[in-house]
Amino acid sequence: MRYLLLTLFALMAMVFTYCGDSEPATEELEAKGGKLYGGEFTFMTHERINVLIPAYVGDIYNSRVTSQIYDPLMVYDPNTETVVPAVAESFKKSSDSKVYTFKIRKGIEFHEDDCFGKDSRKLTAEDVKYTLDMACSGLEKNQVGHIFKLRIVGAKEFYEQTKGKKTMPASGVSGIKVIDDQTLQITLLNPSPGFEVILTNPSLGIVSKKAFEHYKGKIDKHAVGSGPFMLDEMTADQVTLKRNPNYWKKDEFGNQLPFLGRIAVKYAKNKKSELLSFRKAEADLVLEIPVENIENILGSLKEAQEGKNIKHKVDGEASMSMAYVAMAHESDEFSDVRVRQAFNLAIDRNAIIDTWLEGEGWAAENGFAPEMSNYDNSVVKGHSYNVERAKSLMSAAGHANGANFPTLDFYVNSKEGSGAHKMCLAIQKQLKDNININLNIKLCTLEERTQAIASGDAKIWRAGWVADYPAPENFLGLFYGGNVGENTQMNRFNYRSDKFDALFEAASHEEDAEKREKLYQQCDQMVINEAVVMPVLTDDHVVMINARVRNFKASPLESLNLTSVYIKQPLKEEPLN
Repeated sequence: MRYLLLTLFALMAMVFTYCGDSEPATEELEAKGGKLYGGEFTFMTHERINVLIPAYVGDIYNSRVTSQIYDPLMVYDPNTETVVPAVAESFKKSSDSKVYTFKIRKGIEFHEDDCFGKDSRKLTAEDVKYTLDMACSGLEKNQVGHIFKLRIVGAKEFYEQTKGKKTMPASGVSGIKVIDDQTLQITLLNPSPGFEVILTNPSLGIVSKKAFEHYKGKIDKHAVGSGPFMLDEMTADQVTLKRNPNYWKKDEFGNQLPFLGRIAVKYAKNKKSELLSFRKAEADLVLEIPVENIENILGSLKEAQEGKNIKHKVDGEASMSMAYVAMAHESDEFSDVRVRQAFNLAIDRNAIIDTWLEGEGWAAENGFAPEMSNYDNSVVKGHSYNVERAKSLMSAAGHANGANFPTLDFYVNSKEGSGAHKMCLAIQKQLKDNININLNIKLCTLEERTQAIASGDAKIWRAGWVADYPAPENFLGLFYGGNVGENTQMNRFNYRSDKFDALFEAASHEEDAEKREKLYQQCDQMVINEAVVMPVLTDDHVVMINARVRNFKASPLESLNLTSVYIKQPLKEEPLN
């Protein structure tokens, strides 16, 4: 039940104790406002960091690293739920809302790199155009080609022209024009409300055109951005970033950002090892906190009384995410909608959360796109637990009591004992108990799962989606038919519906907010009615932070903004907020 999360916070409050002084990884220098420069911030991940180009990133794990290296045009502020300037200092729209003119901030420089030689490292509108051209392209590694095809003049044509290729023509997208070094103009096919929100997508971090032209096919091994941190080293054990001494942004006291001297991203063997690393102050952050393993962080009451526990804080936000199970629509097993519907009706989402996940999560009872400030999902009627109906549907599909349905490998990209693994164990058991379906859980990496889907070996797999930007279209775009067969994480289940596509396209350029929301709600209801996937749960993004880490704030997008974070050891008597 959800009360367990409150118990978690209560336990933490009882054992906040000082763990002693530890020296920072880099020299500390005092800044204004009581802040400090220097120190190393460490966190862990269970997926390999192997993609350093924003547009090539299709997962949250790599995005958490590249977002430290690159800056997008605009940034979403989750505290105010507004879009704020970043590389773009300002923008204006034409009277018909079809032409956006962006003023690029002066004084931004790319990180020092051999590719520049003696040339200027200044970021200009040419770099912004190159970045957006790449995002619109059909290049084989591009993961965000779907974003602008329905929006920017010439984007669809450019996508088709470059599909499957490794390089782009110099002309780029006709609707993206450089006016001068500090001015970029984008022309839309139709008015697109919230277009500036889309530009906050971290996969649209601005890259250097000169770096791409210099490194060509080897650009994957180089990260040349203008963000607060620069790539230092990438090894089999970890990825390290170092402070960008020439970053353009300052804080409210006039301190040049960032404060941290280094960031280290290490690989966790499993969740227990990550928790133990936090307990030993070898990691500063735990991104997912399993309630049942809390003692691995807090230790025993005796240890707390003896002052041996690490002093820490907890922060959390309702996550804009969806954990779901995907099915290959073109496979013999899942081409019949009745089978997909039966799978959805045969699982008890609340029991999964209460029994298997110890109260962590919220059952997906109202569609696929979660509740947001600009989207009410309560009108979408989700799947209800109904075993008899599930059995009836399986029987009608020719699989009474599981007959003629093969045992399938269930691909789960997670570590043994993780929350995702337990969720899938619950689904495996419920499908067996309720409709006599046998699934063989196959733990794998994200890359292994992606390869299994591409080869057709994976007929059913665990998946999740975390919003890149706060809009229902970011979730519902997963089901758009135009994304089938592309080399991205979008619509890997090969769902096709002319009706859905028409509704989705209409919503993308509907200016009236109420009408647009209704169109997206219709799309969402279609996803449920046709059982495209199995939505399971949304979650809270709850993190645990070493108390020496200051200015850290959890994000509903589950991203990491470390630009203003600094290291300062807490005093023994200092209260924790």
